Amino acid sequence: MISPFYLKHKSTMNIYIFKTNIETKKEADNIKKMLSSALGIKQFSIDLEDVDKVLRIEAHKILDESKIINEVISGGFSCEELE
Repeated sequence: MISPFYLKHKSTMNIYIFKTNIETKKEADNIKKMLSSALGIKQFSIDLEDVDKVLRIEAHKILDESKIINEVISGGFSCEELE
């Protein structure tokens, strides 16, 4: 049986995956600092070894893709939704 608590919280989270041009751990740390202050982000990671420098974010539904993309771009990096 699945807990009602789990179902409630599961339905309020989205996972977003983006292609970026973040190259170094220092750049990744700077983006993480920026994103940690953004409302609704539960957790995130940046895969620097992947060819697409994948940024994976788990966030509440109230946070949309454009808000995330704008945050990363404002940090001086490219960011686009990975399909």
